[in-house]
Amino acid sequence: MKRILILSNHSFMLWQFRRELIQTMLQSGMEVTLGVPFGDHIEDFRALGCKLIDIPVDRRGINPFRDLQLFRQYRDLLKTEKPDMVVTYSIKPNIYGGFACRLLKIPYCVNITGLGTAFQSPVISRIVTVMYRTALKKAKAVFFENAGNAEFFLERQVTTAAQQVLLSGAGINLQHYTLQPYPENDPIRFLFLGRLMKEKGVDELLAAVKMLYDDCFDIHLDLVGFFEDSYKEQIDALCEQGIATFHGFQQDPRPHYAAADCVVLPSYHEGMSNVLLEAAATGRPLVTSYIPGCREAVDEGRSGFTCRPRDKYGLYEAMKKIAQLPREARMEMGLAGRRRMEERFDKQTVVEDTMNAIFRP
Repeated sequence: MKRILILSNHSFMLWQFRRELIQTMLQSGMEVTLGVPFGDHIEDFRALGCKLIDIPVDRRGINPFRDLQLFRQYRDLLKTEKPDMVVTYSIKPNIYGGFACRLLKIPYCVNITGLGTAFQSPVISRIVTVMYRTALKKAKAVFFENAGNAEFFLERQVTTAAQQVLLSGAGINLQHYTLQPYPENDPIRFLFLGRLMKEKGVDELLAAVKMLYDDCFDIHLDLVGFFEDSYKEQIDALCEQGIATFHGFQQDPRPHYAAADCVVLPSYHEGMSNVLLEAAATGRPLVTSYIPGCREAVDEGRSGFTCRPRDKYGLYEAMKKIAQLPREARMEMGLAGRRRMEERFDKQTVVEDTMNAIFRP
């Protein structure tokens, strides 16, 4: 029986986007252990048949002593569990799990789910590049969710072409995210779903919505997710004016996708936006940034519109196009998005491609 160890920094995200892969491993007769910070869905993973080990991860911190402690925890875990293969997700498990696997000569595969904020600062980017280059040197496979990120790592000689495996993101479960009837809203409702933070383009989104409202477009913005304190005053003001509604974090986003006329995500960087895949699978047109990890989800002009990142005027124009379309045209765009998901992003295909790369001879 093969022993698989999966390292991640977030149990909720692992459940949301990787449980089908984990189920496939278990159904194939493998023993699966998860080294994650204990949070949401721990009991769900146990019910599947996984072994769980609590490994706290300081996700955003840059304290070298804490990171050294994380490396030691991973090293000790590998010595105890003696896995046949290790699979890692997100930057710290990728780097420190990679270091530990190299040290102990244990086969490992790494998932690059996006470049994130670590590559936005030139100084930190150089440090992380060197650490990634060291950690990934012996990786059997390095999975990427978009071609732009793969090219970025190749240009910086972090990985070789032979190591790289390009996936259609985490894929989308088309049986879970089903095509929903298009709503008959008045006013038109735009949905933003995700963490309300600068890197998600929230500054541009709030500005574009205010411009649309000032130009007498009959629109409403629904916001689903956590927001950073710096946005509280702006969001409260929009809600008081009746321009927006803040719903907070929601465990199940599907009712919000179903209620929306269009989903908007003006992000600065993504691996592959699961929000866009989920929204398109539901049958909703998209407005998003023309960046790797977002543009792949959109057939420009047919299933949605894109704009330059950090461009509130471009975002305004893209959202205005949606607002000016008749309901039937928006519905057709949503149907085109659903077809794109069926053709390119089916979860089962992604799981099969992942399994084949991990366990190829």
